[in-house]
Amino acid sequence: MNGVWSPKACQRKNGVSTTPGNRGGGLVVEHGEVDSIADDETQGVATRDVDTHVIDLFAPYTIGRLRSRNRFVRSATTSGWADEGGIVGPEIVRWYEDLARGGVGLIIKGHLYVDPRGKAHPGMAGISGDEHLPGLARIAEVVHRRGARILAQINHGGYEAEAGERMGPSDFEGPGWRARAMEAYEIGQVIQAFGKAAQRCTNAGFDGVQIHGAHGYLVSQFLSKHANRRSDEWGGELSNRMRLLREIYLEMRTRLGAATVIAVKLNCDDFSEGGFTVEESAQVAHELSLLDIDLIEVSGGGIGEQPRYRERAGSQDAALAEASFGGHCETIRSATRPTSLALVDGLASLEGMQAVVDQDLADLVSLSRPFIREPDLVKKLAAGQHEVTCTRCNGCHDFLGEKMLRCALD
Repeated sequence: MNGVWSPKACQRKNGVSTTPGNRGGGLVVEHGEVDSIADDETQGVATRDVDTHVIDLFAPYTIGRLRSRNRFVRSATTSGWADEGGIVGPEIVRWYEDLARGGVGLIIKGHLYVDPRGKAHPGMAGISGDEHLPGLARIAEVVHRRGARILAQINHGGYEAEAGERMGPSDFEGPGWRARAMEAYEIGQVIQAFGKAAQRCTNAGFDGVQIHGAHGYLVSQFLSKHANRRSDEWGGELSNRMRLLREIYLEMRTRLGAATVIAVKLNCDDFSEGGFTVEESAQVAHELSLLDIDLIEVSGGGIGEQPRYRERAGSQDAALAEASFGGHCETIRSATRPTSLALVDGLASLEGMQAVVDQDLADLVSLSRPFIREPDLVKKLAAGQHEVTCTRCNGCHDFLGEKMLRCALD
């Protein structure tokens, strides 16, 4: 790796990181700089009084060279409603238009497979061929028309390729299935597939891409000591286990150039015996920051996850109690400044979201399930609503592959 992370490597001056060598986040709106935003779809969502807060969640923020109208992110959420060929239809296009109309600044499109063999589940959309571009281009067009920005999350299921071919870093077994170890040449093919998919995304009009490096899919599997038992250059030490993610990123950056946003969704912890840990996550995030990645979205949970381990990710700060991964995110934050950071999972109140940015835990608030129930959540929060109405019942998951994504309570 290019360097070993140390907390002393990052210093702050007047609330702004002075760490050299990173592009990092752009516009940071401090107290008193921005009092309001125009209430239209292109410029913003509402007028906000920011006298009581350091940072205004509803003011613009710049990721790399991409300006988003606010600090709210719709975390990638699959609709599970593409056709057998991975092509999105009009229902999905309308869903993304509703999200953009509802005021969110940045949308991350639900995961797209880069290779049909890496298709994680029925109904997953694809980006493995040019036949996928027309539908995806319609999504990008309607999102931009409504004033939001959009990244495409691209993925390979690896062991979790239920609708493809189960393979990954090693021979591996799960409940009712077996996966085989990938050959070295296949790893190279996957790197190329990610790069080509990234180019297709920008050709379709997306503002950038997000590598799915979390939740037990292929990139996450390579990072994990539990899932990756290789003894070659792709396994063993963390520098080898992160090689796939690093090479995917570099392939994308070569193809897309410096101006296009490249993000990663990264586990803070696999929450498993012998899996990817927060200390390792901080090292990986630090390395990606040195390589000028534009945005890291912090999530959690991977192969072998055990619920009892999730408690270790929380923050001791009562103000950050809603943030499921708040404590771990603090560790990653100290390793990555000034790279833009988004935090997902658990945030249910405007007060909790505000605490995440006011206390410099992250720059952006990322939400998934709340936007399934309330696509117009950002406008509602700007108008005075204090909490999301999502109950976290996970009933929305019951529709996957059978109906268009929706809240089970509606």
